[in-house]
Amino acid sequence: MSASLVIARHEVRRLIVQPWSWGLMAAAVALLAYQFLIALDRFLQLAPKLAAAPDGAGATDIVAASMFSAYANLLLFLVPLLSMRTIAGERRQHSLTLLLAAGVGNGAIVFGKWLGVMAWLVLLTALVALMPLSLVAGTALDLGRVGAALLGLVLQAGLLAAIGVMASAWTAQPALAAAVAIAINLFLTLVDAGARLQGVSNGAINWLAVTSHIEPPFRGIVASVDIAYFVILGAVALALAANRLDALRSAD
Repeated sequence: MSASLVIARHEVRRLIVQPWSWGLMAAAVALLAYQFLIALDRFLQLAPKLAAAPDGAGATDIVAASMFSAYANLLLFLVPLLSMRTIAGERRQHSLTLLLAAGVGNGAIVFGKWLGVMAWLVLLTALVALMPLSLVAGTALDLGRVGAALLGLVLQAGLLAAIGVMASAWTAQPALAAAVAIAINLFLTLVDAGARLQGVSNGAINWLAVTSHIEPPFRGIVASVDIAYFVILGAVALALAANRLDALRSAD
């Protein structure tokens, strides 16, 4: 675990000194702030009508949920760009050989890289959360539902980060790693699209889709089956990344 933490700190420092990571964060926050302002303006326009309907949608539905949904979609592309250099960058700089020769286990390397990316994503998620939470003083916001949505977003980010590290482990080209990770993310998002069009929403193919497990937290529902989905698929992705490092170690 200590080796993983050392690698995670190194990964965080690498992200801190790179303008690329700050640019991605700034672009993401700017896009989501724009989405937040649009949703807030819509809510203010509908406020008189909503006041006459006690069971109608409120700020949580119109502002927070819509922004969190946009953030979940943005993560599909943002996380691969953040994680594409975790291992592929090491290979391009020929520093992975030194890391493997240092006696650090494959699992520790992969887990440390994942932790470093997750630290950055948790910071970004916290910044995103501040936008809807700024409405607490002026309107009724369902904090329990907001908390469930944030938990779902962190779990989704963890899975996508694991996929990004896995893709980065399987190629020496960061751009190719990002492309592969994005393709996998889109597949997991759209895999049940055909089934949904046919009215199937509880089949095995629906379980495989990310959307089936991120939508319940947005409604305030935190279920063990959804948590298990993100944990299991994330663990499989990290295991495949570690297996790839083992092959690279053997080749050296």
